[in-house]
This record gives sequence, structure tokens and C-alpha cells, in this order.
Amino acid sequence: MVISVVDEGGNLIAVHRMDEAWLASVDIAQNKAWTSVALKMLTANLAEATVPHAELYGLNTTNNGRLVLFGGGIPLVENDKVIGAVGASGSGVEDDIQVAQAAVDVFENVK
Repeated sequence: MVISVVDEGGNLIAVHRMDEAWLASVDIAQNKAWTSVALKMLTANLAEATVPHAELYGLNTTNNGRLVLFGGGIPLVENDKVIGAVGASGSGVEDDIQVAQAAVDVFENVK
């Protein structure tokens, strides 16, 4: 599993790659966090809207292909403002979402 955190400008704040995690997951986790902060939403919310013939089909071709259209990116919100995001990658989508949500839960409990 790889977990990345970005600030409100999409700049990398922290990244952790567990032993044996796929190298590809480093970029995917960071891009999930970036997508989440750039669009101010969960990346999981993009899945249905970006399938062929849907309203946002082709969205993944924008931003130099950096947008991730499946779960694992969750914004960090404080006082109703997105101040960053967490991205997790390295397992199935549901597991990635669960890991990212655990990171968000920790953030919400320490702020």
C-alpha cells in the first residue's frame, strides 16, 4: 500500500510506501490525492460519470492524464474548505478507499 497526502495546491506533503508495494502505486496514490484536491471530491465519485457516453467521458485525457477516475482519493476538509487530500493505492479499489478513509478519520480526530 502507498499513501500520499497533498496540500490545497496539490503539492506533495507526505508519502509512505510499505515494503513490497508496487512502484506504480506511488504515482497512482499521489495522483488520486491530486485529483481529489483538484476537483474537491472523492475520486470514487468520478467512476460512473466518466464511462463511455456519460457526461464526463474523456475527463481522464485532461491534465496530462493525471486524473484518476476510481476510488482511493479523499479530500481533507476543515471549516467547509478543502485543504488537502489523501490518496491510497496498492490493493483493490474498495481496500484503497478504506485505507484513505482511515487516514481522513485520523486527520479529523486530531484537528
